[in-house]
Amino acid sequence: MVPVIAGLLASIAVQAEPPPRIAIIIDDLGYELDAGQRAVNLPGPVACAVLPSTPRGRELARAAHVAGKEVLLHLPLQSEIDGMELEPGVIRLDTTREQFARIFAESFESVPFAIGVNSHRGSLLTRHPGHMGWLMEEISARGDLLFVDSYTTPQSVALRLARENGIPSVRRDVFLDDDRDDESIAREFDRLKRLATVRGLAIGIGHPHPETLAFLERELPGLREQGFVLVSVSEYVALKDRADARPPAAGTGAATAN
Repeated sequence: MVPVIAGLLASIAVQAEPPPRIAIIIDDLGYELDAGQRAVNLPGPVACAVLPSTPRGRELARAAHVAGKEVLLHLPLQSEIDGMELEPGVIRLDTTREQFARIFAESFESVPFAIGVNSHRGSLLTRHPGHMGWLMEEISARGDLLFVDSYTTPQSVALRLARENGIPSVRRDVFLDDDRDDESIAREFDRLKRLATVRGLAIGIGHPHPETLAFLERELPGLREQGFVLVSVSEYVALKDRADARPPAAGTGAATAN
């Protein structure tokens, strides 16, 4: 082949490569109205994960829906570090199957417009196939819902069981704000972008801390100029399912938040 033509074809192939996609979820919404509304107002399709039966949960879920943001039920699951007893809707290791169904139904009803579920804490419960099997049964029973494993322990079986039950599902790559100072958030955001560059896709989770919200308000508008596309969680899940049909890429995020 003529070298000039070969070079042109290679250039076209490179240009045809889709830009890296990034999805972001803001967890723990439902208690503080101002912080929650600020999360809803973040630029682009940032998902809003709302804790069940919280004072402002319904209001913020509706606000997110009106703003065109996807809503997730942020379901509390028992952590290795206890202290969640007073948290509404928490599912524990000693929760029976009957109790599980009732708690999940109440939690799901309390977060209108939810298109899926993501786990809140869960470093203990997500390791237990029985309880995670129950969770996937409840999700499946409600139709076309997706699941995001917040992945707070490397021993989590949640993603595997979700996929075995035919539920569109993904696992979190990066927690943006385990440390809330600007330097740490910026470092984790850069890691999210590096993962997206290598794999084509990456998903990060943040929280409605003032530092996190200020950082995202400042940085998200510049993503496209840097060559990244911010996508909704549902689009991310669809893209990840397609990507997983190809040979898997190496590397995962560390499990840190309970």
